[in-house]
Amino acid sequence: MDRVRDRIDTGPRFSDSDAIRLNRMFRGADTAAVLDAVLKDRLAGDVAVVSSFGAESAVLLHLIAQVDPATPVLFLDTGKHFPETLAYRDQLVGRLGLSNLQILQPDPADLAARDDSGLRWSYDPDGCCEIRKVRPLEKALARFDASLTGRKAFQSSTRANLPRFEVDTADAQGRLKINPLIDWQAADLAAYIAAHDLPLHPLVAEGYPSIGCMPCTSQVADGDDPRSGRWKGWDKTECGIHSPVQLGPDGELPPGFEPFL
Repeated sequence: MDRVRDRIDTGPRFSDSDAIRLNRMFRGADTAAVLDAVLKDRLAGDVAVVSSFGAESAVLLHLIAQVDPATPVLFLDTGKHFPETLAYRDQLVGRLGLSNLQILQPDPADLAARDDSGLRWSYDPDGCCEIRKVRPLEKALARFDASLTGRKAFQSSTRANLPRFEVDTADAQGRLKINPLIDWQAADLAAYIAAHDLPLHPLVAEGYPSIGCMPCTSQVADGDDPRSGRWKGWDKTECGIHSPVQLGPDGELPPGFEPFL
């Protein structure tokens, strides 16, 4: 009798062809249908949503709560957030009945070795993001087959042509990245927030249309790009976790990249 060899499947969970197939399958479908398939029917396996609890986060979190309020919600507590963001996070979690908030924090050893003063943001924002966001998120997402993001095409030119489904280039095992709000416009978000009486992040009224860590977030003038208040004065525009990047010899991000917000 021939012996059957045990084999370990080391292939990717999702391939580019899978992402293309899913984009075709859900072409023209509304956001609720996508979330039903992903969260209720487990189309993408184990899924988590990554949320900054920023200016527009309430919309996606409310939509998710309607389908499965036990969906893991990953929040990066960088130690540099506005106090208003932390209070807003707790308010939204309670209001929406989200039951699986997971707070991610940077490794104390990384902080001690590379940002002992807590001021790395002032001279190396990429390095600060890598320690406080990229590494903790990378570790947490290793447990999931797919992640949900709140990215919208209108937010910036780097997001203008993003699909609903894509393969996460930061993950060698082919994790799927899902952008359910990619085709929503600012007016759609405002209308949804009003229709469902969702609370706004308190800093929006103070001129912060895009909100990240306190040291690297500035107010934005009317009519300016909503993300122009992020890392003002630095050549830094888009996230490292959302882009195919080559890390440096010590695992650092190249200039111009930021993890997920």
